[in-house]
Amino acid sequence: MDFLDTYSLKARLFPAVLAVAPAVVLCLLCASWVDPGLPEAVATVAVMVLFFAAANLARRFGRAKEEVIFADTGGKPRNRELTHADRTLPASQKERYRSYLAVQLGLKPPTAEDEKNHPDEAQAFYDQAYGWLRENTRDTQAFRLLFTENIAYGYYRNLLGLKSVGITLNFLSLAAAAAIVYWQAEFAALSEGKLVLLGILSLLHLLYFIFGVRRKAMLDASHIYARQLVLSLETLMRRA
Repeated sequence: MDFLDTYSLKARLFPAVLAVAPAVVLCLLCASWVDPGLPEAVATVAVMVLFFAAANLARRFGRAKEEVIFADTGGKPRNRELTHADRTLPASQKERYRSYLAVQLGLKPPTAEDEKNHPDEAQAFYDQAYGWLRENTRDTQAFRLLFTENIAYGYYRNLLGLKSVGITLNFLSLAAAAAIVYWQAEFAALSEGKLVLLGILSLLHLLYFIFGVRRKAMLDASHIYARQLVLSLETLMRRA
């Protein structure tokens, strides 16, 4: 039943549905739903298998794409929202957060001079602070907004990982449909009108994957999640 949890549905299944949409539409158009029989049963099973397989691949492909992007941008980004040099949050707000985290970790928070003169030691504090934050914000009900931003990041990452799959299936589905119509295959109820409809949907799908599925969306979602993770300290501090 893990396949049906909220994160899996929105961050893995939804990108998978978008990626395999051309193949799904082709399966549905090839079937005759007025008088369903064996071909329609096969089409239904094929659609379910496509969804399940693509959802399983979404996370794997997303992780692989994430590693490539991080390698291209100098490695996995370090969280800097709590540092003195970062301007994402006001200085007084960051000071409150650092003091609270220092108590939880039993460590001394780094000063601005520490960050300049001892960057490795300062970074070690922040790494532990963010690790503690992630471990203490796993309650998806209490930290609903953070969970939503995590889903958004997973969605954009996995969709980007499936970009090449989506574009490839787009061309293959359109080519298969054209071949079915040209040779008038008896196993499929596919007309020229349905081929035109598939062509229009394929064009829209292709344009979305080319211009809408980009690494910037994934990186922007990553920054928004990181900021919300820090802001979750407000909830943690009220509970203390």
